[in-house]
Amino acid sequence: MSSPVRSRLLPAAALALAAALSLTACGSSSDDDGKSPGSAGGSDSPAKLTVWFMQDSMSDAVVSRFKTGYEAAHKGVTLDIQIQQWDGIGQKIISALASKDAPDVIEVGNTQVAQYAASGGVTDLTEKVADLQGSDWIPGLADPGKIDGKQYGVPWYAANRVVIYNKDLFAKAGISAPPKTREEWIQDTTKLNTGGNEGIYLPGQTWYALAGFVWDEGGDLAVKDGDSWKGALGTPQAQAGMAFYQQLQALGKGPKDSDEAKPLQADVFAKGRTAQIISVPGGAAVIEQANPAMKDKIGFFTIPGKTADKPGAVFTGGSDLVIPAASRHQDQAYQVVKALAGTDFQTDMAKAMSYVPNRTSLGSVLAGNPGASVMAAGAVNGHATPNSPNWAAVEANNPIKQYMTQVLTGADPAAAAKTADDAIDKALASAS
Repeated sequence: MSSPVRSRLLPAAALALAAALSLTACGSSSDDDGKSPGSAGGSDSPAKLTVWFMQDSMSDAVVSRFKTGYEAAHKGVTLDIQIQQWDGIGQKIISALASKDAPDVIEVGNTQVAQYAASGGVTDLTEKVADLQGSDWIPGLADPGKIDGKQYGVPWYAANRVVIYNKDLFAKAGISAPPKTREEWIQDTTKLNTGGNEGIYLPGQTWYALAGFVWDEGGDLAVKDGDSWKGALGTPQAQAGMAFYQQLQALGKGPKDSDEAKPLQADVFAKGRTAQIISVPGGAAVIEQANPAMKDKIGFFTIPGKTADKPGAVFTGGSDLVIPAASRHQDQAYQVVKALAGTDFQTDMAKAMSYVPNRTSLGSVLAGNPGASVMAAGAVNGHATPNSPNWAAVEANNPIKQYMTQVLTGADPAAAAKTADDAIDKALASAS
């Protein structure tokens, strides 16, 4: 299993995000959130807490500032922050949750909370939601952390896609401002798709972009039916989302049978003849590396929605924090989670890492970062993949990508959706 942001935003975006991570030092953080001791054996009681962070989630500087500040504010508490590798982490976490010597806090992929909750051994934090300002959480992290009405995962950080565009090509086409609606987007992209230029480079299997269009229509990739999950690509809503994807994809030269990594879409954009790509903002760094002359030509805007008052839906990749039920320091573990989810750490982390903070009201901390601020604006309409503990089995062979290629190459959309839904049904019925 790989990083929730890197993997869940696909390989090309993984490279882009890696390039985007700003490791600039910020002032020391002394987070006011989480200083109060817990009830029994509060957070000022002597204890050594084990915290698992995933490789590359945070820079060493961010981790060091948090550890130093937290220990200074919680006398007698020592944080043993252990960095975990992504390979094999799923089984390692499940084993830890079942053990008598579990870590006290674990970072997990936001879309994987359901899997870990289903395995048992994750502390129910529903009663802490108000204390953590949960009403302000971005939905793409909060929703997948909530299983059957209970909140197991606390949102930590996020990333999502935006539109990266070539300012020069927009100006030459007479487009003075980015589109705000789908209709305007199609009109502008049509104007841009002239004179040998490509209106948009959209590979045929960019399935997270498709998911956003489906969500905008009120549909989903799969839905819960009683105690089971069923594929939903054949619904009218999902079909409408695919129809829009097909219309947009036709306004460029993107291959119909590959995703954004083959070829790397940042390299395509870097040639200067492509007006738009859908990417995490960090894609700009990869573009500039490939062609430094593009530096001042790159702009960002949120994926347009159906109406101008709301950005288009986006997949939110990122991490939640969970507390194993086997932790021997429940109160103190919660205080660590509260601090990591609190204003001071979220502000430091967002500025240093160019991530979207976990609360919508904190998006303004990215105001000086053009790409990240647009990403935060789009995150207010963030979503996650269907909250099934078996969703990873769908992505293993990904019938959604196959379905998209079939439709784009002339197959009957309803028939192709039926085939894909059958494959999704089978995968979601598989053993966890």
